[in-house]
Amino acid sequence: MAFGMARDVLRPTDSSRADRVTYVELFFDLVFVLALTQLSAYLYDNQTSLGAFEGAIMVCALWWAWVSTTWVTNWLDPVKLPVRGAVITLAFVALVMSVSIAEAFGDRAWAFAIAYVVLQVGRTGFIVWATVRHDRAVARDFALVFGWTVAGGVLWIVGALLPLTWQLPFWAAALALELLGTVLGFPIPGRGKVLLRSWDLSGPHIAERTALFVLIAIGEGLLVTGFAFVEKESSASSIASLATAFVAAAAAWWIYFDHGERVGAEAIEASDEPARLARTAYTWVHLPIIAGIVLMSVGDKEMLSHPDERGLASTIVVVGAPILFLTGTLLFRHVLEGRWSRAQLFGLIALALLAGVAFAVPFFDALRLSITTAILLVGVAAGETVERLRRGRRAGG
Repeated sequence: MAFGMARDVLRPTDSSRADRVTYVELFFDLVFVLALTQLSAYLYDNQTSLGAFEGAIMVCALWWAWVSTTWVTNWLDPVKLPVRGAVITLAFVALVMSVSIAEAFGDRAWAFAIAYVVLQVGRTGFIVWATVRHDRAVARDFALVFGWTVAGGVLWIVGALLPLTWQLPFWAAALALELLGTVLGFPIPGRGKVLLRSWDLSGPHIAERTALFVLIAIGEGLLVTGFAFVEKESSASSIASLATAFVAAAAAWWIYFDHGERVGAEAIEASDEPARLARTAYTWVHLPIIAGIVLMSVGDKEMLSHPDERGLASTIVVVGAPILFLTGTLLFRHVLEGRWSRAQLFGLIALALLAGVAFAVPFFDALRLSITTAILLVGVAAGETVERLRRGRRAGG
């Protein structure tokens, strides 16, 4: 029997389904609410340089697992039963990966590594099998991706079997290999490499899927903050902390969504190389956006649990989170629109100055520092809106 799925499960290009985000994709995303919550808890409990390095590996791995699946469902039609079944299966594997995060650098390293490798290799192998009879060019490209993914998977598994001093470099090397493959086009000697300029994709689908994940990440932060609040007795500081966390989350939402995913969709549709633009804007640039939002939830929990805390760790968490977030959104705007947002540039400068002052002046405890960063984010959101109105561009677009 010839290799490959007999049924054509590619997304239709001549109907509204080509751009629509399906419910099964949203079901897959729900698993990552748990993943981000577990990651926030891990970062909160490990506010050290080692914990920061481990957290960076985790956030990169989670983002890579999610965004790679998004690219695959941009090619395949989740309405078709085989694809729907595959997405649900991948969601279960992602669930195993998520519940292993707390002990990913301990007793459950093997569980996290196996789940991550099964997710990455299984998803890539599935798209090769699903497309080889119907679009040989797509199948060839993902066969190249498959080779690199398997090589990275070996590093993940070997690292999980070794002590922590070796696990970290092996896992970092595995991530670096996957990211390097993306940059180079997953070349394999004698087989060529992936040529992104030949890829045709749905800009609205990629933009909406990523925007929904950003919304999930912001919601996860509110979830963490809410749980931390209900565990404490009500006081002036806890109520102020809750209000501050909400204001910061609302400001982050405003900064990202005031233009909406439509900007990205329009830019991709108008681009001569839509896949290259989508890779830069959504695969690469969104990583600091998501990392910043996750770190904001850690800072919110720190503010609620230790409002009087002063020190290097709390300053890095509270101020570093919005810096990461604004760095990502600033680059995102520049990639899509070819301009630098003045409001976000000024916000980054103000946050950098705030960090310097907080290191030097003992006045800023976690609560005061969080209130100040929230005010700065509100200022950036307001500045963004003023810029948009002056250019005459409508909200949400």
